[in-house]
Amino acid sequence: MKRSWNPAVWFGFLLALIGVISYPILFARFPATRDVPWANWVIVVLALAMIAVGVARAFRQPDRYRGKIAGSILAALALVVAGLFGYGTTVMTKQIPASQGAPRVGDLAPDFTLPDSHNNAITLSALVDSPFVPNGSSTAGSGTEKTAGTVLIFYRGYW
Repeated sequence: MKRSWNPAVWFGFLLALIGVISYPILFARFPATRDVPWANWVIVVLALAMIAVGVARAFRQPDRYRGKIAGSILAALALVVAGLFGYGTTVMTKQIPASQGAPRVGDLAPDFTLPDSHNNAITLSALVDSPFVPNGSSTAGSGTEKTAGTVLIFYRGYW
């Protein structure tokens, strides 16, 4: 009986490569799949499952399917690729270098001007020096105003 090729091993290895290569090309563009590449992990896990089925088939039915040696080599390569991808997306992406010029807790923020939600220029010093008037209140100018508090939030990471 003629032995046939084992497509699960080869398609699984191809799917593993697609799962890893598609991350920087496609999935890194979107925040939902950039920060935690769950879609790529699903693709890689499916690929490893296909390879496992193909290798098991080659060893259980060697008279019917080829691929003991090639399947084992491709399985090892796919595991290495999946391991490096997993290490790179879980450990290496968290290795952000320390920022040299970032303000520390308690530092005074430099004065700056940014547009607000209505595209009006707002200066930090104007916000800090302005009186605090709650919404719906008409107590402005009564002499009991408190200085408005300003909260600055700094996001660090990928933009």
